[in-house]
Amino acid sequence: MNKIILAFALAIISMSTYAQKNVEVAVIGFYNLENLFDTINDLEKNDEDFLPNGSYKYNSKVYHDKLNNLSSILAQLGTEITPDGAALIGVCEVENKSVLVDLVKEKNIANRNYEIVHYDSPDERGIDVGLLYNPKYFKVLDSKNLYVQLPDRDGRTNYTRDILWVKGTFLGEEMHVFVNHWPSRRGGEAKSSPLREMASAVAKKKIDEIQTANPNAKIVLMGDLNDDPVNNSVKKILGAKGSKEGMKSKGFYNPWMTMYKNGIGTLAYNDAWNLFDQIIVSGAMVNDNTEGFQFYKAKIFKRDYMFSTEGRYKSYPKRAYSFGTYIGGYSDHLPTYLIMVRESKK
Repeated sequence: MNKIILAFALAIISMSTYAQKNVEVAVIGFYNLENLFDTINDLEKNDEDFLPNGSYKYNSKVYHDKLNNLSSILAQLGTEITPDGAALIGVCEVENKSVLVDLVKEKNIANRNYEIVHYDSPDERGIDVGLLYNPKYFKVLDSKNLYVQLPDRDGRTNYTRDILWVKGTFLGEEMHVFVNHWPSRRGGEAKSSPLREMASAVAKKKIDEIQTANPNAKIVLMGDLNDDPVNNSVKKILGAKGSKEGMKSKGFYNPWMTMYKNGIGTLAYNDAWNLFDQIIVSGAMVNDNTEGFQFYKAKIFKRDYMFSTEGRYKSYPKRAYSFGTYIGGYSDHLPTYLIMVRESKK
């Protein structure tokens, strides 16, 4: 396996135990792809708006333009650290595996040879989550979709996205990855909060099972959580903390807490920023006593061209559609990524 070994300059890693050492680096990312549908009518999906004759006039030209736009962003995640870019990318708001197959074939990222883990979800909007992985870095050992049971609504079964769990080896180290897209805030933040807490509890149950077997398990939980780092689903149910101090291996570190408190976010609503797109790591990945890959830095990827410059959504992330008209944007969310490092033995 051709591992990339870089000597970090002090300008890149300052005040770090890794300064001036040979280290292996890797990037883990997440991106909400904002309604990445194909143009084919699927009777089992709620995709009527995203068809050539649907309300969005979602035709092949729009679809391929969207694939190009999204892949151009994915291609850049973490390339200031490694030319390979992101080794793992969790995604959400995808209609099916087929759109991910088309996405990874895009010329912007085709040479990465991303492979896919995906399961169909029962979500009423017809959208799923998935994981793209570079086989140079990650080998899948096992995977499963975790069903999130929600209470019935108006006498009907209330469906949401499954949680994707993937177990694999990350450059030889066992790692567990959870990709999430928790229930929305429809009906209001407070009223809908219990639904996200239920989704969080499903992930936590599986995490507890993993950590019971191995307290030092390396776990990455990522996704559009539809909650900020300070909300119950993240802070209370997962127990994710914004400080590494006193962090136990079975704890969880949330590197986005400080950013959120400083008004930095990944999506805008009512002229305020939320930071829903989080990547959270287990304590074993911030513990200097644990060998192997450790968390180094969390970043939000943003460029000027990714923001609207006019209209109601001025200064918001530039979405694909504005009031039903395709405007050639990217997503209403900004992608996030983590830089991981470990000291090279070479």
